[in-house]
Amino acid sequence: MYAKGQTVISYMEQLAPKHLAVPDDRIGLQLGTLQKEIKNVLVALDVTEEVIDEAIRIQADLIIAHHAIIFRPLKSLQTDSPMGKLYEKLIKHDIAVYISHTNLDVAEGGINDWMAEAIGIQNGSPLEDLHTENLYKLVVFVPKTHHEKVLQAILGAGAGAIGDYSHCSFNIDGVGTFVPGAGTKPFIGSEGQMERVEEVRIETIVPGSVKSKVVQAMLKAHPYEEVAYDLYHMDLKGRSLGLGRVGKLAEPVSLQTLVDTVKEQFDVKTVRVVGDLNRTVKKAAVLGGSGSRYVNPALFKGADVIVTGDIDYHTAQDALMAGIAIIDPGHNIEKIMKPNTAKWLRSKLEQNRYETKVHASEINTEPFQFV
Repeated sequence: MYAKGQTVISYMEQLAPKHLAVPDDRIGLQLGTLQKEIKNVLVALDVTEEVIDEAIRIQADLIIAHHAIIFRPLKSLQTDSPMGKLYEKLIKHDIAVYISHTNLDVAEGGINDWMAEAIGIQNGSPLEDLHTENLYKLVVFVPKTHHEKVLQAILGAGAGAIGDYSHCSFNIDGVGTFVPGAGTKPFIGSEGQMERVEEVRIETIVPGSVKSKVVQAMLKAHPYEEVAYDLYHMDLKGRSLGLGRVGKLAEPVSLQTLVDTVKEQFDVKTVRVVGDLNRTVKKAAVLGGSGSRYVNPALFKGADVIVTGDIDYHTAQDALMAGIAIIDPGHNIEKIMKPNTAKWLRSKLEQNRYETKVHASEINTEPFQFV
């Protein structure tokens, strides 16, 4: 059985929820329809004519790309223009295009985390905070006989995380009272009679991103016909999500050694470097795409070096004077998203027994030649 387009995208949005994108970012379905079976998915950094030809060769029904093919509202669609030809070819071959851009950058386990891991940043935090997750306190009352079942269901759905600790909860024994009304089918007790039941009050923290999932898991595991529970919004804030990552390297290295790592991990032959190649770097920042405006935030957060693309001349001069090194391997290193995104989607589809295949594009969309 092949997955529907909406199903494939639902998995994609588990990895990179749309609400994480920066305002006005061109994300989501940009061309075609998701109301069809998807036999093959092609994951690409850019949608070029060569990438479309690749999609046609593998009979892809859907391209998931990082960079948008429609940047601003279209006033006309002329099929003799360069972009118009691309749109025409996609439409003629019924290939839908879905864009996951800054939401994939920001997401935990997304592009910036993949880049940070590649160069050895440990326990990285956002370079620029964009979202702080809301936290909730869940309180539920459960009979002792089902205490462990309900507790594990709640924690297994993602509740109970406090900092680096998981499965945190507080459990208090007590006595619950209730009178089953007419027409009820109580798990314990009889209609019209006061019941006293030994119960446990479970309290735990629930991140906003999994609130619905946790509540549904609790209700499914709970034996009562009517479940008594409370859900409070908390002033305490959860994890921060944002663009870029900054953190300590696994061990101090020379700038030259880090340059070599960047070239190897991101498969680039040349990079631009600002700073003394012999200096030692201990803390690094990384940001996919264009990073000129993130050099100062990286410096403010104590980074010795930032790895990012599209650095302009004056930003490089300012960084040199400020004492922060820069490694610029280009914008195209975001191609790290192709194998990693494909692996994520492939895993989700296989877990749910879909026959839909996911392919990472093999086309090099780097526009520059290095001579």
